Order: sequence, then C-alpha cells, then structure tokens
Amino acid sequence: MQPVAAEQLPQEGTLPQVDFPDWIGYADDTLAMNSMYSFYGCHGQGALYVRVSEGVESFRMYVNGTPVATEQMAAGGSYKVDLSACALDGVNTLQVSNIEPSGLQKAISVCVPYPEVLEGTPEEAGISPQSLELISDLIESDIANGFTSAQLAVVRNGRLIYENAWGRTNSYLPDGSPFTDSAPVTTETLYDLASVTKMFSVNYALQKLLTDGTVDLDAKITDFLGEEFVTKTEQINRDEIRSENEDPAEEPDLETSKRWKAELTIRDLLRHQGGFPVDPKYCAPVWYKEGIPESEFPVNPYFAGNGADEATKQATVEMICRTPLDYEPGTRTLYSDLDYMVLGLVVEKITGEDLDTWLKKTFYQPLGLTHITYNPLENGFKPEDCAATELCGNTRDNLLHYEGYRTETIQGQAHDEKAYYSMAGISGHAGLFSNATDLAKLASVMLSGGYGEHRFFSRNVRDIFTAPKKEDAANWGLGWWRQGDSQRVWYFGTQAQSGTIGHQGWTGTLCMIDPERDLVIVYLTNKINTKLTDTQADANKFDGGWYTAGTLGFVPQILSIGMDSGADISGQLLDLTADMAVESMKRLPEGVTLSDDHPAVRNVKSKRELFEKECEKLSGSQQADAAHIQALKDAVETAAAAAGTVK
Repeated sequence: MQPVAAEQLPQEGTLPQVDFPDWIGYADDTLAMNSMYSFYGCHGQGALYVRVSEGVESFRMYVNGTPVATEQMAAGGSYKVDLSACALDGVNTLQVSNIEPSGLQKAISVCVPYPEVLEGTPEEAGISPQSLELISDLIESDIANGFTSAQLAVVRNGRLIYENAWGRTNSYLPDGSPFTDSAPVTTETLYDLASVTKMFSVNYALQKLLTDGTVDLDAKITDFLGEEFVTKTEQINRDEIRSENEDPAEEPDLETSKRWKAELTIRDLLRHQGGFPVDPKYCAPVWYKEGIPESEFPVNPYFAGNGADEATKQATVEMICRTPLDYEPGTRTLYSDLDYMVLGLVVEKITGEDLDTWLKKTFYQPLGLTHITYNPLENGFKPEDCAATELCGNTRDNLLHYEGYRTETIQGQAHDEKAYYSMAGISGHAGLFSNATDLAKLASVMLSGGYGEHRFFSRNVRDIFTAPKKEDAANWGLGWWRQGDSQRVWYFGTQAQSGTIGHQGWTGTLCMIDPERDLVIVYLTNKINTKLTDTQADANKFDGGWYTAGTLGFVPQILSIGMDSGADISGQLLDLTADMAVESMKRLPEGVTLSDDHPAVRNVKSKRELFEKECEKLSGSQQADAAHIQALKDAVETAAAAAGTVK
C-alpha cells in the first residue's frame, strides 16, 4: 500500500489515536501486544492517518498482513494510507514494528477513521435476493388486501444493500374508505418512529455524554431537575383511575415516595425501573374507562394541559415533579414512557439545548442525514412527505372527545399524545421521524462507535448499554431491547444472536442491530393508519395490526434465510409460505370465519395469494416437485375448510 501526504489530519480528539511503540502505555509481558492494534472495519473502504515523529529513521507497518510502503514516510510528515484493498469486515489488525531508533516515544501515531455506509448489493453482503423478493411480495400482497404502507432499509458489512418502499402515504379516509388519491410512499418518506425514538434520542445522547465524561449514570435526577422534583411531590388521589390489577394498599405514603424520588438515578430510568406510574396521561383531562359512558369518565388527577406548546411543556414538567412513585426504584421493571420523558429533560438540562437541536448538531449533521427530525412540518417537510397515522386524530375513531385533541388524520405530527400535546412534539420517549435509510445509517454507529472521522461512543460505553441489565432479565440492556435467550424472536427472528439489540415503535416501526452478523435492519410501517377493528373490544387494536406486514418480525426472519450460503432457497421459501397460509388461519379471532369481512380474514387471503404466487414461480422449473406442491396446496385447503366453521 502506497501512502500519500496528508494535507490535513483529523482534528485532535475526533478519532482514536494509537501511539507506537508501547501504545498500551507500558511494556507488556507478552512482548507482542504493543506492536499490534485491532479496529473495526468494512471491506472496500477505510484509511489510516499516520504521523511520523522527528527522529524516526525507519519502521515497518502491516494491515491485515499486507505491508505498507513506510520507506516513503519521512520523519516529521503526516500521511494517509488507503485500506480499501485489504480491509476486512469486522476485526482488522494494524502492526507497527522495528521502529528505529528504538528509544523513541510516540514515534508513530496512527488515527483510524470509522467505516461509513456505502452503496452495495445483496449478493456481495451474502443476502439472498430470493428472500428479499419474498419480503417484497408479502408486503405488496398485504397492501393489495388492505394494509397501509412500509419502508425497508438493510445495511450489512458497511453497505446499504437494500432499500424499498410500498403503498401510499395515507391509505384511508377518516370514514375508513380507501384514499386512492394519496401520494405513493418513496424511500424518502418520513415515518413516525414512536418508541424507537427512545434509542436514537435519549440513549444516543446519554451514550455520547458518558463517552465524553459529561454524565454519570448513577447521578440523581435531582441533580438536573432540582430539589423541587422531590419537594413538590403530592399524594395524588387515584381511586377512580386505578386499574383492576392495582392494589391501593401497595401505594407508598408521601414521605416514602419523596425518599425514593430523592434517590432516583439515570440508570434506574434507563432500566425502566423508575417507580413512576405506568402512564399518567398528562395530556388527557379525563381518564378513559372501558364499559362506562364518556360523561362518567373520572377526572385525571395528573392532567397538566394539552396545549402542544412550551407553556404546556413547563406545566407537564411541574406535574412530573408532583407525581408520586408507585414502587421503590430498581425493584420492578415496568416499561415506561415517563421514565424516558424525564431522561429527555435531563439531557436538555445537561446540553442546554432542546433534544432536536442538540441531536441534529451532534449526530445527524455529521452523518449527513437529512431525513430525520422532530416536528417535520416545522423543519421543511410537508404533510405529504410523511406517512400518516391515526385517521381521526387521537380520538380512536371518535370514541374519545377530549377538548383540544386532534380529530383530523395525523400526518407529519407525532401521533403519541404525550409527545405532541405535553412536550410540544419533542420528547425523549417519542416524536422522532425518519426514513428507513437515514435511521439504518444512524443505527450502524452502534457497530463501530463512530462514523467516518466522527467518534461518538467508546467500546466500553456500548458494552455498558447493551449488556444484560440483570441475570434474570437478559432481554433488556439499558433501554435497548436484547435478543437474549431467544426472548425477542417475535421482533428479531430466530437467527439473531443473543447480543442483537433494537427497539419497536407502536406506530409499526422496528430497528434491529445484530453485531455478530454486522447487520442492521430498519422496517417502518404506519399500521395504525386504519380503522379500529372493534372500538368496544379494544380501543388500541387497529386493522393494520392483523396483517403480517404489521407484525414487523417477519422481515429479519425471512431475510436471514439463505444468508451467507449461496444456496437455492426457492423450495424452502415455498414451504414457508404454505406454513404462513396455514398459520394465518389459526390467528382468526373466535367467532370469525373466512366468509367474514375482517382484517384477519383479509390477511389470510393475502397469505394464500402469496403461497399461490410462490407455486407459480416454481411451476415447470427444475426445482419443482409437482407432487410436493400439490401436497402443500391440499394442506392449505384443509386448513381453509376447518377455518370456514365458527371457532
């Protein structure tokens, strides 16, 4: 490899710097370690910046065993070495040896930029085009049978190897009839990420701040929100809004609650163990109660206003300070939006800026991301640039009539009520919008800790945040969802390893990061852009949730089939689509048959059509086994016959 003179080196501190000899800082007793340094890389890209100190007469350098022409590097000079010809996916090793004269300190200094996400193909990344084709066929079939829209981006080994989009930005009118004039989704369309926000706002912020030494995870929340976080705590009367599963005898007295709040830490909140009520609904003036008329809904004692402005945000912060804890922090795990609302406020106190401003400056702009933001309509995007969510605002198909709540189709504004009404659209728990491609690039930072010449997270910090939070809770890191012992297969698939991390969002979004396979998958939908299936049975079950395309986890499951094998998987995929057709009939709700007009029935129809399409692909080919195909068809028809009767 031929070095070239570097006119400008990366700014000091932006990249890891390794100084030879004795880069570890002392003479090691292995006698070999100090000559070598390993770093994360990706094939076809990468570089080293090398500074040769005054007085160096000669030295040798190797990258993955390939020698560098060090004789062209003069003392006192700085050089750039292109690694694209020898870089490997994963661990790469640099060796610097035989520095003369031998007594020099910091004789050779090397900076290693991080991989970036370049363009690539499925084949070069070991991804089967057949698996991607099946994913696309499935989504298209679901959309043809009533599903909304989707976007997918896949990054592997530093390459964006797939991006696609399906459907329309707004699939239905408020009355539930198809909206055929809506614009088609493109790969640039923004989706409401919902709770995926938590990872790429609060978690990314705290990981960066911890790497920089700016925050201590065991710091108390009072260090940031002040003593009023404790002193303003009230004993709120929850008698009317307590759920059937809550025991009032377990609620602590006021002094106990204050004592617990005084000890509450950042780490407690990251673990979803903060002790707060699960969902205080600060923006709802009354509390929805199933089975009683709206006129009898109990008053919400946590209500802080729903003005969707800065004044309401301050009133919400005031109410958070007044909110008592339900249990001692650290003793239970209850997934909590409120924990992350508080963490978002902590980040804003530390940085002195709102989350949107700081995240853009710190992450999105350095990575060149242009399609990720809070409040899209206030940041240069139009409604049609965004995938719509709920059809009738936040009314659940006009079930709720809260004064000030939106009643029109939500498009370009955060669907989450607390993010929109309580926090003016910018919160640590929800509110972020992105397209799949930008989010996949951002998620790739978790594989290396940086991007190009920008360092974000140390290896230690990434390990702290992604390690199992407890021995008996290996499916949780600090905020991150973990695969653990097959504990997140419904989202990450059965092939994902235990260290796979990610998160899901209520609007129908998923981000998955698998370090062992150097794989990032971002799959975004707006499955709640549909009518409620039955407002009386479940006010949070939308028609879009019945389709396979809305279940999210089918993407990594199918994508992994044939990975790195190069095998013809057409027969395997055919068998799988037959299984999916049969399984879809098992998911029909009680009392629903194939003759009913129900989204679960339309999903069955979609899976049967998908199976038939796979049969047609193989019909007449060398891979086709006519008897086997007929047997599969018979099995699907047998299941259909059984599903035709009331269950």
